[in-house]
Amino acid sequence: MIASLDGRVTAKFDNALLLDVRGVGYRVHVPAPLWAEAREGETLFCFTYLAIRETEWNLYGFKTQDELSLFELLLTVQGVGPKAAIAALSAMEPHAIAGAIASEEAGLLTRIPGVGTKTAQRIVLDLKSKVDPLAFGVSATSASLDGDAISALTALGYSVAEAQAALKGVGGSLTLEERIFAALQTLSQ
Repeated sequence: MIASLDGRVTAKFDNALLLDVRGVGYRVHVPAPLWAEAREGETLFCFTYLAIRETEWNLYGFKTQDELSLFELLLTVQGVGPKAAIAALSAMEPHAIAGAIASEEAGLLTRIPGVGTKTAQRIVLDLKSKVDPLAFGVSATSASLDGDAISALTALGYSVAEAQAALKGVGGSLTLEERIFAALQTLSQ
């Protein structure tokens, strides 16, 4: 119904933005990275998903088509609703989620708020054949190494978001140990 919105951010709520599009205000639930990036008074374009429930209509907004596609895929998994899917995109970048699914790292998905072991395993099982990690800019080998590195860094007390950010600039040809070492150097700066 509403495929995208392009308007001015007039207010920020806990997990949503108020977008003014030609005099009409739309409350749009967005992942944390987009929420943090949005500035009141500035123009924002987002791809949207309209979730219609018995008693409410909710708009969810995404910076990229990849985020929207992954959100829609997550909704196909039994037990994953819009709130859990948006929490996933808030806690992890799309390529990290796709990589965790492709490399069958359900444990990494349990770090998403509201996603337990059974749901994480169901996500991997249901989406493994549907998620192409290459579409999200990551190879299966790289995804596996990143998943292991993120697990190691979170075991050391870093958040998934911090670990992902630290691994973003790490070269793809490094071993697991070298990836972790490089990420730790980045995190210590």
